[in-house]
Amino acid sequence: MDAIREQSKKPLVVGIITFVVGLILGLVILGWWLWPVEWKDASPVNLHAGYQEWWVRMAVEAYQVDKDPLIAKERYDALGEFGATALGRVKADPQLLDPNAVAAYETAVTTSPVAAATAVPEGEEAGGSNLLTLLGIMCVVTLLLGAALLAFYLLQNRRKSLVPTPAEQAATAAREAELTDYAAMGEEAPMAQFMASYRVGDDLFDDSFSIDSPNGEFMGECGVGISETIGVGDPKKVTAFEVWLFDKNDIQTVTKVLMSTHAFNDTAIRQKLEAKGEPVLAEPGSQAVLETATLRLVARIVDLTYGEGALPEQSFFDGLVLELAIWQK
Repeated sequence: MDAIREQSKKPLVVGIITFVVGLILGLVILGWWLWPVEWKDASPVNLHAGYQEWWVRMAVEAYQVDKDPLIAKERYDALGEFGATALGRVKADPQLLDPNAVAAYETAVTTSPVAAATAVPEGEEAGGSNLLTLLGIMCVVTLLLGAALLAFYLLQNRRKSLVPTPAEQAATAAREAELTDYAAMGEEAPMAQFMASYRVGDDLFDDSFSIDSPNGEFMGECGVGISETIGVGDPKKVTAFEVWLFDKNDIQTVTKVLMSTHAFNDTAIRQKLEAKGEPVLAEPGSQAVLETATLRLVARIVDLTYGEGALPEQSFFDGLVLELAIWQK
């Protein structure tokens, strides 16, 4: 289900699905099932060349009987621009027809006045035309509907793209947060300083940073990520974070768990998280110190806010800004 939701956020996928659905509705359901095209009552001008030749032969035979040049002319004109070609083939190969009868028919159709009649009955032509018109209208409506749906989804995605994602909001908060000036406080300046930030909805939150000495030597890594969630549903409700420090000169990674007030005071949750690292109550301005063989990290909570809802009070974080300062021992 999550995969389907993720795919539905992509305009290209939505456009392809909309096109396919529109094609099925317009071509298969409307065009082939509800209102299929039925070719009937075609005029002689639309016949195959071989059938047009038969038409001329029958017209010649009919003219031998009725001797009516006006009717002969009507039948000939029904072939339109193909009349001369069909008559020419009959003259070249009259088969069972009397060549004189063919010649008489040719004279009649080329010299008789044009009769005030149409080659195809108006009602028949109108019926076929109406069917094609209806089918065309339905296809156009289907395509317009598909285009409207595609435009709607594109606009929806555009509006969503204008709203910063939780990860983007967190990145902005990290950039705007002010790093501690330890030198101004009369303390040794840290070898490295980083700012990690979380916003509810960033379910993949996991910030990590490389620790390098002033001369570029790799010393280790540090970071913060989601340790425990509470409740169900999306987005995840984070009730604890893991702050960790890796020292390349130490065999063990040191971890401390920043816990919400609810998690810290809940015996079951606290005992569960103690297996991951030392529990620390998360409070604005509070610090957690992590030490390894050659590194010392101070994690300072710059800002902290709790989410609200049906869950217990102060049980999950709405936002967290954490400063990580590292010194070499």
